[in-house]
Amino acid sequence: MKTPPETCTAALWKGGWYRFARRLDSPNFGPRPAGAKVDLIVIHSISLPPGQYGGNEVQQLFTNTLDWSAHPYFGEIKGAQVSAHFYIRRNGELWQFVSCEDRAWHAGTSRYCGRDNCNDNSVGIELEGLEGLAFEDAQYECLGHLCAAVAQAWPVAHIAGHEHVAPGRKADPGAGFEWPQLKRALGWPSSCFPDGVTSG
Repeated sequence: MKTPPETCTAALWKGGWYRFARRLDSPNFGPRPAGAKVDLIVIHSISLPPGQYGGNEVQQLFTNTLDWSAHPYFGEIKGAQVSAHFYIRRNGELWQFVSCEDRAWHAGTSRYCGRDNCNDNSVGIELEGLEGLAFEDAQYECLGHLCAAVAQAWPVAHIAGHEHVAPGRKADPGAGFEWPQLKRALGWPSSCFPDGVTSG
């Protein structure tokens, strides 16, 4: 006998928190607008300082505990209050900062598929990396599982990069991100992906 889909979903999610992620609550979130349909996944890249990996600075940024004086670059973003729902490290380790039932602050001024304010109806996933450079296989594996799990619980119809929802303002995850690899892993139709993405 197969397990009912709703039972599988309940096993993966509790209050919008994913079972297989390390939870670290961010204060940077708010309620989604009434009637918001969570049907978009937005992929980002981040490293702090840029190009340096392995530290806890991203977690500190998302929890408003970053020491702004610890690196010259931090002065450029001092006071930023941002968050993403998820963060995937280079080794595939997964962190979650905001419940998917809530609105994280990851996309900023944005528009996709005719709708503004993508934070309202999206799940934001940050990959540890630098825009334009390559990501690790462990990150793609984690990302594929995560996207599939999100789509089990919410009516995901689109997946895009920050560069697609805020063109001209943002360029991540950039040319180093292998969209065809993610598309093959998920098996989702081309209509779910940004224009020009093929299976490779």
